Amino acid sequence: MTTGAPIPTYPARPRRSRLRTFLPLGVAAWLVLEIWLLSMVAGATSGFVVFLLIVAGFVLGAAVIKKAGRRAFRNLNEALQRGGTPQSGEGNGLMMLGGLLLMIPGLISDAMGLLLLIPPVQKAVSRFTERTVDRKLREAAPEGFGDAFQQARIHRPDGKVVQGEVVRDDERPGDAPQEPRPPLTR
Repeated sequence: MTTGAPIPTYPARPRRSRLRTFLPLGVAAWLVLEIWLLSMVAGATSGFVVFLLIVAGFVLGAAVIKKAGRRAFRNLNEALQRGGTPQSGEGNGLMMLGGLLLMIPGLISDAMGLLLLIPPVQKAVSRFTERTVDRKLREAAPEGFGDAFQQARIHRPDGKVVQGEVVRDDERPGDAPQEPRPPLTR
């Protein structure tokens, strides 16, 4: 028996991005490769050498992160004392990422961490990341960020929209509003 109400049509499920599809597979392959490489080095030398490599990477990574953090904090303090804003990160973020990669056990992550500590590599990665983020932002919102708040809505499955008005309890009927209110749209 039907009530005559229309059957709700649900929107098509959005297509899953490539990153969300292949990232777990890439992380699993990276972990297997790290373990395989560590076992190969342990077989060629000894387990103690592998242990020393892992500990040395951890200590070096912690030192790099500490140095980059101190430099970032010093730059922030100098900028605040000048009364301005901090300059560009000068590679502090990439140095911290390099230190984090050094702290992760494994030889491949250590090699990538050491590469990120080289200034020309930092500049190249920084330029590439900046261009990529800039391009993605332009593609994502061609009309700008002003419309982003209008796009964030809760979509009910049945498509109904509940009209309403917000009434604050602390306002008295004769008082003028304290701050301008945005217009209610759609």
